[in-house]
Amino acid sequence: MNEEKGSILESAMNTFAHIKRMHRSKSQGICSRLKEFKKMWSEKSDEEIFAELAFCILTPQSHAKACWNAIGRLREKGILFKGDAQEIGKGLCGVRFHNKKSDYIVRARKFFMNNGTVSVRPALSQFSNKCKCREWLVKNINGLGYKEASHFLRNIGFGEKIAILDRHILKNLKQLGIIEEIPQSMSRAKYLQIEKNMVKFAKQIDIPVSHLDLLFWSKETGEIFK
Repeated sequence: MNEEKGSILESAMNTFAHIKRMHRSKSQGICSRLKEFKKMWSEKSDEEIFAELAFCILTPQSHAKACWNAIGRLREKGILFKGDAQEIGKGLCGVRFHNKKSDYIVRARKFFMNNGTVSVRPALSQFSNKCKCREWLVKNINGLGYKEASHFLRNIGFGEKIAILDRHILKNLKQLGIIEEIPQSMSRAKYLQIEKNMVKFAKQIDIPVSHLDLLFWSKETGEIFK
């Protein structure tokens, strides 16, 4: 039994050391990407912030790059901020459930509209606690669950203490033994518990949770994206 425990401990230590090495090799790229996210809030327009929100609405069960390319097309054609749900839906080539998601985008746009312009920053600025902001987003924006709301907040510079529990991250958490299995569905309580475990693990290996998220994502996809 002692030999078995020793073997498990040694395996865990080797795994953690491997993660640390990966982080060192990718830390420059990760830091660069996180700085870009920070600039989104401090330097970019409300329209660009809304584009990030729309992107996160599109991502469930769809490839991130296809979603971001779709947002680019909508912006180029002037549809993202002016088009109706049907027009937006036609522009979502490569995005699953495009009709439902186009409706979500129009609803979100209407929710944040103020005197004819999209105004996201003032609404979010009322929250000093970004976890409370996430709760508010999930409650008020159709199409945003905890994963999508976390993704959005990370992409506008507020990802320090939250986790984006997509399939890539969950796969790695299972491999590390942080979760026993990948949930078939994700309740609020389940999401927050797994997130808590991930944050705890990040502290144990001394890697910020925002770095760990991008590290796992790049490990699975080969790149540091969004």
